[in-house]
Amino acid sequence: MSDLSPEELKNALNEYGLGELAERMGIKLTMVSAEKTVGTMPVQGNRQPLGLLNGGANAILAETLGSIAANVAAYPDRVAVGVDINVTHLKGVKDGLVTGIATANHLGKSTGNYTIDIFNDKNEKTATARLSLFFREKTK
Repeated sequence: MSDLSPEELKNALNEYGLGELAERMGIKLTMVSAEKTVGTMPVQGNRQPLGLLNGGANAILAETLGSIAANVAAYPDRVAVGVDINVTHLKGVKDGLVTGIATANHLGKSTGNYTIDIFNDKNEKTATARLSLFFREKTK
């Protein structure tokens, strides 16, 4: 685990960056831990031609949140890399923010698995994802 508190870690990640794609998508963290990580993403700017949130945007939010949580679990000797993601889209979203909640299902020595549920501003579940990750040794 990190030497930083969960709040300090969340603030550091929001300040120093979540990676180019997550930043382009407007993802912001609201809670960070190995067991549960929460973040938001705006719908505006992430819509497909029909005016709905792009399904790929759900996948990016899910993988970002699950990967951050898994890397907290893997720290300091290992890193977590995604090996499989599955997203089921349940309800279209036209505007506002979506909130993703990544919850650990399994944190083992070499693998991790998260369920990421995504909700609209009305707290209706709009998508659910499952992310599997591999924990590997850090390379220099």
